Amino acid sequence: MSGAHGLLVLRAGALTTVQDRGRPGYAHLGVPRSGALDAGAHALANRLVGNPVDAATLETTLDGVALRALAPVTVAVTGAPCAVRASGRAVAWGEPVWLAGGAELEVGRAESGLRSYVAVRGGFGVPAVLGSRATDLLSGLGPPVLAAGTLLPVGPPGRDPARGADGAGA
Repeated sequence: MSGAHGLLVLRAGALTTVQDRGRPGYAHLGVPRSGALDAGAHALANRLVGNPVDAATLETTLDGVALRALAPVTVAVTGAPCAVRASGRAVAWGEPVWLAGGAELEVGRAESGLRSYVAVRGGFGVPAVLGSRATDLLSGLGPPVLAAGTLLPVGPPGRDPARGADGAGA
């Protein structure tokens, strides 16, 4: 990945991981399915930014995450309702949000529930292991738990993002 694209983790929160639909079919090798714990919220976040359902998102637990866009990107936050801010101003939860290069996205503490999902148009382009980009804490497969300073690559964008949590539009 070049330094011109991606998202830089400014604050990782209590537990933020990369997730997708997991690794089904490897239990015979001792590899659990893993993947997003709220598959519906993961899929909705991806749909809102125009990604395929299996694109990698970030799964935050309880207290969110803060990221800096290194180039213009479209993001969406779903799952546990929370405050979402872009460069200090309130933006919509459950809607596509465009970030300019250098803009900061702050996903706040969950107001109810535990896990929020952050999708970026193009998905997080971390390497796949056994067909998945998901962090699996039990097997140790996939990318490590995020930490401040982690640079997350973004894949090439797909179709235009949807508008609204109902997926209407675009």
